[in-house]
Amino acid sequence: MPGAYNVSLRAFVRTYNALLRLFMKRLWLLFAQAATVLLAAYFVVGTLKPQWLGRAVSSTVGTVSILEAPAPTPGTIAEGSFSAAVKRAAPAVVSINTSKTSRHPNARDPWFRFFFGDQGEQQQAGLGSGVIMSPQGYVLTNNHVVEGADEIEVLLADARRAAAKVIGTDPESDLAVLKIDLDKLPVIVLGDSDHLQVGDRVLAIGNPFGVGQTVTSGIVSALGRNQLGINTFENFIQTDAAINPGNSGGALIDVNGNLMGVNTAIYSRSGGSMGIGFAIPVSTAKQVMESIVKNGQVVRGWIGIEPGELTPELAQTFGVNTQQGVIVTGVLNGGPAAQAGIRPGDVITQVGGESIRTVSELLTRIAALAPGQASAFTLQRRGEQVQASVTPTQRPRPRQQQGR
Repeated sequence: MPGAYNVSLRAFVRTYNALLRLFMKRLWLLFAQAATVLLAAYFVVGTLKPQWLGRAVSSTVGTVSILEAPAPTPGTIAEGSFSAAVKRAAPAVVSINTSKTSRHPNARDPWFRFFFGDQGEQQQAGLGSGVIMSPQGYVLTNNHVVEGADEIEVLLADARRAAAKVIGTDPESDLAVLKIDLDKLPVIVLGDSDHLQVGDRVLAIGNPFGVGQTVTSGIVSALGRNQLGINTFENFIQTDAAINPGNSGGALIDVNGNLMGVNTAIYSRSGGSMGIGFAIPVSTAKQVMESIVKNGQVVRGWIGIEPGELTPELAQTFGVNTQQGVIVTGVLNGGPAAQAGIRPGDVITQVGGESIRTVSELLTRIAALAPGQASAFTLQRRGEQVQASVTPTQRPRPRQQQGR
């Protein structure tokens, strides 16, 4: 019996080992088949739909192999992109085409006509940009864009066109307001230019050289630029965003698409951008536009003085013990300042309770005063503080505007 028991046990072990080998063989075969199918599927997907695997697309054009990035997910915005700001602001930025008829100044001289013939009339074309400020069709642009134009056409970003009429102009700030009659106009959102800081990112939108609407980017290079000889009232935002001929009147926006300024001028030796551009702050542009729409012109205060920057030499000469303010170098006889007792040599330190540091600030503050309403001026006169109540009148129109 023990011998038979041993034979049966060995037979069982042999049978078990045979079954185990068979099972492992079957399991390995199944694994090999599954791996083969997965590798084949990976190869097919990697060849036909590599974007499913997050890989760059490799294809062949002729004999040149190229790599294509996977298509982005619809609706996503690339990191660092300003596309959202541009989509918000660009529809409200327009191109402005102007035409003007001109004749030679000597065209009526008989001798000129004898030697040179009848020159006839010549058409001059102009180009600029503008910003739609309200659903009523008011468009803000630069005065020099539309000055002297006989016909003005506004071209919207959606390809609509409309003839524009001039509501009013302000050469002293180089701004003008136009009006177009179209429905469903895109309107730009006004930002707060008073809170801009040097280094903030800005974008310029316009129609440079007539190539079509163009967006350039840069930063705020400086604030409060003045004494450039461009306008009477200068308080420019300086930027290195590329501004070229045709950009005048276009929008300077922030990264949220809000209007920060109206592009006006560039510093250039070649006629193109050199990284020094200037824009009128939207705070100034808004005041000018509202005054033009309401009154047909900009109503500014005027007191009849000639201001000058206060230097240590002038302060010593007039015995003034302040280093801040604007010195009065001349007073118009019979003007509002003379009637209020202001004299040459006085230093204006405050207007309406606000400190004055530069001539530009003084002119801006006086211009903002309502004609006929008295305002408090704080002066330094020979070391003493003097209070004066000045009632401004309306600022006279520039000579080039008189008679229009």
